[in-house]
Amino acid sequence: MRDKKWIHEGFITESLSNGMFRVRLDNEDLIIGYISGKIRRSFIRILPGDRVKIEVSGYDSTKGRIIYRLPHKDSKD
Repeated sequence: MRDKKWIHEGFITESLSNGMFRVRLDNEDLIIGYISGKIRRSFIRILPGDRVKIEVSGYDSTKGRIIYRLPHKDSKD
């Protein structure tokens, strides 16, 4: 049986080294997020201030994998 993973939305507050970021989740928790392979391979830029979807493991709730960068609400894409 695979381990349970939760998907949250959050806000990038700080950029750390090696593709890691400090993320404030919508429930006000601060966790460390790292970029998933698909985002890294597609050269998607993630900057402080971006909203992201993050996948958090059931074993360690202090770290998560950034799986999607949400579009800005003010953009006309």
